[in-house]
Amino acid sequence: MAAENLTVVTEFILLGLTDQAEMKIVLFGLFLVIYAITLVGNLGMIFLIHTTPKLHTPMYFFLSCLSFVDACYSSAIAPQMLINLLVVKGTISFPACMVQHLCFGVFVTTEVFLLSVMASDRYVAVVNPLLYTLATSKRKCIVLVTGSWACGTVSSLIHTISLGRLFFCGPNVISHFFCDMPSLLKLSCSDTSLNELLLLTFSGVIAMATLLIVIISYMLILVALLRIRSASGRRKAFSTCTSHLTAVTIFYGTLSFSYIQPSSQYSVEQEKVAAVFHTLVIPRLNPLIYSLRNKEVNVAVKRAIEMKHLPC
Repeated sequence: MAAENLTVVTEFILLGLTDQAEMKIVLFGLFLVIYAITLVGNLGMIFLIHTTPKLHTPMYFFLSCLSFVDACYSSAIAPQMLINLLVVKGTISFPACMVQHLCFGVFVTTEVFLLSVMASDRYVAVVNPLLYTLATSKRKCIVLVTGSWACGTVSSLIHTISLGRLFFCGPNVISHFFCDMPSLLKLSCSDTSLNELLLLTFSGVIAMATLLIVIISYMLILVALLRIRSASGRRKAFSTCTSHLTAVTIFYGTLSFSYIQPSSQYSVEQEKVAAVFHTLVIPRLNPLIYSLRNKEVNVAVKRAIEMKHLPC
């Protein structure tokens, strides 16, 4: 009888970042601009790489894949968040919530793997520059990218399926601007210990394993740089790594703050700030980081602009 009286949740209410109407308008304008720039920047980077023969190298192939993932995982969150900023009560249906969770998990996990793949690519380029093209053939690059997507998809499916098996009987208010796993677990009427274990284990193992690949790659790169006698040679070799290293530092910093922590120390307000960074700001920053710190990209951008202004 008690089970029959429980109400099954069919939709969730997203509280978002604020409940002040004036602040919502300001945030809507700000995030709309950021999201638009994110799409233009990342899709523009993909177009630039694929239309510039000089950029048809493994490094820029991985960068174009990273830009695509950035555009996708920002799009998994931003549209719903922007809509909810314009309404009095932002809601999302249970199926839509699960789809959003699945998509976000796929894209963010794929990005983690891609960043580690790019670190390994930089290691090969610096340590074995003469064998770089042979060691990173087009087929190997495609296999690495496909593997990154496969790992991201499998990981996200496991979390989403385990989340979908939980029972939600109310309340249905999510103190967040998207369907975040920790926030959803707090609302479940079921035992969530398995979900918390899966979240901590998968997030921890994936983050630590990929971060270890990045650290080892850059340690080996550092050793190789110290063997280069010319200071200009060292600067030239390391210049190809600085953009990626900057992107990795920012990404792992905000992501680990959100998910690699015990549930007892979880703070919704702090996680919201971190989530804004890794869902909206970082995808916007990556094209900027790679374009500002990469001479070849700058040259390609200048040529594209010059070609646009040439008379027909």
